[in-house]
Amino acid sequence: MPEPQKTHREVKNPQISVRYLADFMAGSHRAQRSIVRLCKYQPIARVVQHDEAKAAVSKIIRDAGKDSAGLKAKAQELRARLADSEFDRDLFDHNADYIDRFAAVLGGLVLPDAERLPPGNVQSTKVKAVKVNLDLQFRLRRLTKTNKVRVGGGMLRYAKGKALDPDVGAWQSAFLFGHLNGSPPEDGAGAEHKLCLTIDAYAGEAFAAPGDATNRYKNMCAACETIAEWWPNITPPPNAKF
Repeated sequence: MPEPQKTHREVKNPQISVRYLADFMAGSHRAQRSIVRLCKYQPIARVVQHDEAKAAVSKIIRDAGKDSAGLKAKAQELRARLADSEFDRDLFDHNADYIDRFAAVLGGLVLPDAERLPPGNVQSTKVKAVKVNLDLQFRLRRLTKTNKVRVGGGMLRYAKGKALDPDVGAWQSAFLFGHLNGSPPEDGAGAEHKLCLTIDAYAGEAFAAPGDATNRYKNMCAACETIAEWWPNITPPPNAKF
């Protein structure tokens, strides 16, 4: 009798993406448990990712571009690309949808005046025994009038047909603010609220870290402690096979 096909893999040590952590902070208790379950028991089936779309969007942001012609050409190239499977066809089309949507809202996106730099290699951090993945798309840096370095960065969010909840955006940006204050990318630098951004690629809106970002970050650290405590006792999804 053949072995049942595996459907999920179990992640032994607690980890969560910053976007899911932001969703966790804004969600109900039931939603929070579902998020942790999704992070612990990850489907083996291929999931559509927006890697090409995020690369195209982050590049035009770093280049401070406002001309959407290049984005539209990239979307068209993805739609015309030959696919080896139905999944690949969906993958290319979903990425093209993402790029097309951002191209339509690019002109209204307002970002702070600062240097726009590559994201760098540090894309995760450890908080209360939980690995938090940042998925930073670019960094921001500026000098104040007194030559003090202020830093931040940008993360992208996208959901087809749905704008990002402002509270979720605020939570996500608050985490970046707290992280950069604790681990600045250069000596003497400090995070700045307006430079720590979560960008909704569907609505073309940037959510900066709010004034209470420090308190929000502390609450997110406490939530990570809760996630670590829950982790061993989170049960698999129904009918999951390992």
